[in-house]
Amino acid sequence: MAVNIYEQCTNPITGEIFKCISADSYVFKIQWVKKAGSVHGASPHAHVYQDEIFYVNKGRLKMLVENKERVAGPGEKIIVGKGKSHIVVNTPDELDITLECRPALDYGKFMQCFKGLVEDGYTNEKGYPDSRMMGYFMKKMKCRSVTIPEGITLRKFKWTLNKYYLLGTMNGWGKLYKRYTE
Repeated sequence: MAVNIYEQCTNPITGEIFKCISADSYVFKIQWVKKAGSVHGASPHAHVYQDEIFYVNKGRLKMLVENKERVAGPGEKIIVGKGKSHIVVNTPDELDITLECRPALDYGKFMQCFKGLVEDGYTNEKGYPDSRMMGYFMKKMKCRSVTIPEGITLRKFKWTLNKYYLLGTMNGWGKLYKRYTE
């Protein structure tokens, strides 16, 4: 049975909580809560084909967007355009965000794989899903909601996904993909 992204997912390492609020072809909306004192596990990255809008419900959001600091409080938002490198800077406060990805593309399936890996413990020491496995899933789903790490070209990233796809095929990760998405 597929991973239900409308059910809350708590990352046991970072303490972050994720839950899909709504999804259609235009927008994928997720609630993201970072508890006070917890750490966000992502690295600087960019979304090739999507804009992201971070609406702050509670706390103070501090981000670096193209190495420029942006800050927003309750009732405010930060918009990150497609292709812009960004990262959330950890603050000690609790943070409650509504995150919109536009267009939605296949972000729902991406999040099924993300949630499945977190819940099954396939994460690195920072709590982020195993990049090799996530890369395999992205290649398998012909992912259009491409998220690339800062400093890597799209061409090199696609080459890396091909390498991870081969590794995943040899290691039987297709069974996990099927369990997470079907």
